Amino acid sequence: MGTMAERRRNSLPFLLLSAIVHFAAAAAAATANSGFFEPFNVSYDHRALIIDGKRRMLNSAGIHYPRATPEMWPDLIAKSKEGGADVIQTYVFWSGHEPVRGQYYFEGSYDIVKFVKLVGSSGMYLHLRIGPYVCAEWNFGGFPVWLRNIPGIEFRTDNVLFKDEMERFVRRIVDLMREEMLFSWQGGPIIMLQVENEYGNIESSYGQRGKNYVKWAARMAIELGARVPWVMCQQNDAPETIINACNGYYCDGFKPNSHDKPTLWTEDWDGWYASWGGRLPHRPAEDLAFAVARFFERGGSFQNYYMYFGGTNFGRTSGGPFYVTSYDYDAPLDEYGLLSQPKWGHLKDLHAAIKLCEVALVASDAAQYLKLGPKQEAHVYRGNNHIEGHNLTSYIGQGVCSAFLANIDEHRSATVHFLGQVYILPPWSVSILPDCRNVVFNTAKVAAQTSIKSTANELPLNFIVSGEKIKKPSGTSYFGKSWMWSQEPIGVWSPTNFTVEGILEHLNVTKDLSDYLWHFTRIYVSEDDIAFWKEKDMRPTVSIDSIRDVLRVFVNGQLAGSTYGHWVKAVQPVDLLQGYNDLVLLSQTVGLQNYGAFFEKDGAGFRGKVKLTGFKDGDIDLAKSLWTYQVGLRGEFLKIYTTEDNEKAEWTYLTQDNVPSTFSWYKTHFDSPDGTDPVAIDLGSMGKGQAWVNGHHIGRYWTLVAPKGGCQPTCDYRGPYNSAKCRTNCGKPTQTRYHIPRSWLQGSDNLLVVFEETGGNPFDISIKLHFSEIICGQVSESHYPPVQKWSLPDSVGGRISINDMTPEMHLQCEDGYVIASIEFASYGTPAGGCQNFRKSSCHAPNSSLVVTKACQGRNSCSVRISNAEFDGDPCRGIVKTLAVQAKCISSSEHLSAL
Repeated sequence: MGTMAERRRNSLPFLLLSAIVHFAAAAAAATANSGFFEPFNVSYDHRALIIDGKRRMLNSAGIHYPRATPEMWPDLIAKSKEGGADVIQTYVFWSGHEPVRGQYYFEGSYDIVKFVKLVGSSGMYLHLRIGPYVCAEWNFGGFPVWLRNIPGIEFRTDNVLFKDEMERFVRRIVDLMREEMLFSWQGGPIIMLQVENEYGNIESSYGQRGKNYVKWAARMAIELGARVPWVMCQQNDAPETIINACNGYYCDGFKPNSHDKPTLWTEDWDGWYASWGGRLPHRPAEDLAFAVARFFERGGSFQNYYMYFGGTNFGRTSGGPFYVTSYDYDAPLDEYGLLSQPKWGHLKDLHAAIKLCEVALVASDAAQYLKLGPKQEAHVYRGNNHIEGHNLTSYIGQGVCSAFLANIDEHRSATVHFLGQVYILPPWSVSILPDCRNVVFNTAKVAAQTSIKSTANELPLNFIVSGEKIKKPSGTSYFGKSWMWSQEPIGVWSPTNFTVEGILEHLNVTKDLSDYLWHFTRIYVSEDDIAFWKEKDMRPTVSIDSIRDVLRVFVNGQLAGSTYGHWVKAVQPVDLLQGYNDLVLLSQTVGLQNYGAFFEKDGAGFRGKVKLTGFKDGDIDLAKSLWTYQVGLRGEFLKIYTTEDNEKAEWTYLTQDNVPSTFSWYKTHFDSPDGTDPVAIDLGSMGKGQAWVNGHHIGRYWTLVAPKGGCQPTCDYRGPYNSAKCRTNCGKPTQTRYHIPRSWLQGSDNLLVVFEETGGNPFDISIKLHFSEIICGQVSESHYPPVQKWSLPDSVGGRISINDMTPEMHLQCEDGYVIASIEFASYGTPAGGCQNFRKSSCHAPNSSLVVTKACQGRNSCSVRISNAEFDGDPCRGIVKTLAVQAKCISSSEHLSAL
């Protein structure tokens, strides 16, 4: 009689599905081979974007070009395409492109033209979000800080000064794209633009002026003549000429404000950002896939992952306050550009399943809704029998049909009846049926491997024996320079200082050219004050009503204490001597505000009363004192972090028993690690500061520790996600490892410069390689065969053979790595998860032998999940699972071991 799977494989709808696959594969091949395109127009109707006359269902990958290096861009784009994305989406970063008013910059990581052309040459489309406000956890929301210094300007409202500047920049970008022939109608990849960004979230704060501004922004954008659709996200009152789109964790319930507009999801938050001293976010792959499937199920047509690759906030680009340098975002591609598994692989399977439904989805104006149970439902899409030259009547009499079966119950599986068939739906999941009969994918059934990232080749930078370079084991780097240090002066250090009465606003002085602003004054303490404090057993106190982000108080050159927070009260006891005392207040920014109404007015530094309390004759109002102001650090001004100007500092050799505690510069040299693995520097031994390699600014670092509580021992994907769910890294520093792009390194003698504020041990700084060392798979008989099999027809008739319907486990190491050993393998009913697998009484004895034979020594391998593969059924009547844990090593290391 055959198994249920075999009976499914013999059904007529499988033949229909094969035809659909053949159509989808041909369309994909045409796109892949096109490079830059033949000119095509982009429009839209109520159902979807219309590209070259055809409706399309599109998945998009969010990648911000300045959060990677140009050398990384091709690989990131290629991995996005391999993962099933059709589109790359990026913001345009005004602050990077016009750092000085009227002076544009389009080089290096800001070479947006090069980035867009790389997208086009890959055969992918581009969604360009010009804004120019971007939010993006980027410093000042992407606005250049000089913008706030224009007298009379108000951001993002009906203010002529702001509108003039905004239009000038938006026009500059549109003109640049047109000049470079990058719009679709010119044969380029740009299919859609965006003006403004999430303005609807704050529009009410601006009243009628906000409404006027929205209308103006839309009119201004359209009049630029870009000839592709414009969107506004989170903008329910977007004018008729603009598509309003959704941002959020879930957008399946979103509808645009006009029946003539398609349903677009511009930001699908597949993770979240992290803050110093905070836990790390994690969004399960099952829930993310559920959200995407529900979106397309309920009428969506364009979905973008924010982020598909998050990258790094190099330099001082992270927003805030207090956003970390890493912008990993728990994205499908991690901060270094490696695959985050199972998220990347599970989404790849999802995208392939949606592509199999595209024929029916674009052919249908709306879905047919069917109630299948209390919390179960189906959305069915049917098309006609003639699509793109394929007559499908011979395969199914009712035309093209695709269906999504959803179980929105957060706790229980459900058995449902649909079109005469029975289906079991796991909780909080969607099953996708491209032919309305056979399930090819369920969002809760993850067949993709899990990859565990490792850091290897750890060695402190002071690795020296008798002053000689010592070669480390194969595949590692070596170091041959000791540490040197230079003291940063506390307070005034250059003739550029100035003296005025009162407390000045931080950004008005620094113009954000530095995080640091020194405030210097002198306080006289009488003999009576000393006697008064002794009698009362008290200390005088610096009291500031409100500070942001960091305050450091120095008395007579010594650090008295620190306060950090976003507009928090600061109370710092100090020890003063009789006579004159030098009082220095150092205010610091840790990323400027990037979100909210009127955030240009947020400022930095101090607010309210600033005083010294506890004196015998009463408090001293420091706002009436004379203050000398100094912007920045001397080391910053001299650029001692660069190879050209490094020797401008007075460097002294450092010994381990004489490490200075605060406000010190450290430098050493190191050789680049062998190979091509991403490189990180571990600064976990340091406190707070900034770091540079060969003059490139890695970013800020800070070893603030996350709270011990608030992380769940297990992550349950079921139920609505929020950023507090499934958090990790409790009780540990939020970030200790910082990305050094390979393109910033030279073979040897790389200069590392670290500025440390609070004290740390540079001798424990180390270089690490970042790669996936452990890979695991867990696939059962109840899983579906690989979705990608549908795009691999056999040699007879172009249809998928029956034998291909067996579930499979696919394992793959990173490029340049092979599977060295199988650390665990069990076909039966294994328990546990990756790095914690355990055998049970149901176990095929040859499990390890079978997997080792298929996988060892290979970069990738596949193992079929069937009794025949393991020479018999280890336990009849029970659904079997294959669980595998393997170790990857570099190909060179593997060859040397043979």
